[in-house]
Amino acid sequence: MEVFLAVADELHFGRAAERLGLSQARVSRMVQKLERRVGALLFDRTTRRVSLTPIGQQLLADLAPAHQSVLDSIARAQTAGRGISGVLDVGFLGPLAGRVLLDIVDTLRSTQPNLEIQLHTTEVADPCGPLRDNEFDLLLTQFPVTEPGITTGPVVIVEPCVLAVSAQHPLARNDTVSLEDLATDRIFRPAGSPPSQWLESYQPWTTPSGQPIDRGPAVRTFQELMTLIAAGQGICTVAAHNTRYHPRTDVAYIPMTDAPPFEFGLVWRTNAETTRVQAFSETTKRLVDEWGGPTATATW
Repeated sequence: MEVFLAVADELHFGRAAERLGLSQARVSRMVQKLERRVGALLFDRTTRRVSLTPIGQQLLADLAPAHQSVLDSIARAQTAGRGISGVLDVGFLGPLAGRVLLDIVDTLRSTQPNLEIQLHTTEVADPCGPLRDNEFDLLLTQFPVTEPGITTGPVVIVEPCVLAVSAQHPLARNDTVSLEDLATDRIFRPAGSPPSQWLESYQPWTTPSGQPIDRGPAVRTFQELMTLIAAGQGICTVAAHNTRYHPRTDVAYIPMTDAPPFEFGLVWRTNAETTRVQAFSETTKRLVDEWGGPTATATW
């Protein structure tokens, strides 16, 4: 397989032989042996050029991904054998994301004792800002994230959307609310430059029937948001885990029947995908699968 792939890549028996550290005669014999096994020519050979036959092209298309998968597996095994060292700065948005990260970090520390992982919080105003500014290597944040230069990794948390209102708000008496109810008050928006996809997904400009949704003041932190909601100055859609992590007697959390679920996942800078980042992402995906998927972590 290695010989065939080398000749297919170089389209020159001499260069392929040099690349493999073999004699040209041996490379030629090995290709001929493979052709006899296949029962057809894999290369058209002339005195001036070498090219793949249609059957050779098909074999290359079939073998190349499998070969790369083998190389990747060997590289991962070598990395595991050597161990990963250095510092990995991981940011997170929200308390549930931080809670899930603790278990991921514990697992990685047991398998990669030389890897130092530091956790940091980020704010709703611009969660990807520290990642963009090279302060974080990875970030567990709310999806969607579609910024150029940022790679999205595995989804880690999927949970329902609830509406946070003052305990004195008329909607606080409801068992459930819908997107239409967002038109009854003004909804707070994150300050700074939050991803536009957030606003489109969780804070639409109109209800499904076309009623306009009024935008309230901009808030920079979740604590500020909760204080203003408790004061009756507006309402806001939030992830359901806040009912457990931020219970308040002056704020009511009401399940929403038709809002899309919140998703949180890993992101990192595309041009900074180190072995540390890869190890963290792969471990996260494996653990989320073992835990029962991203909806299972939403109940932590």
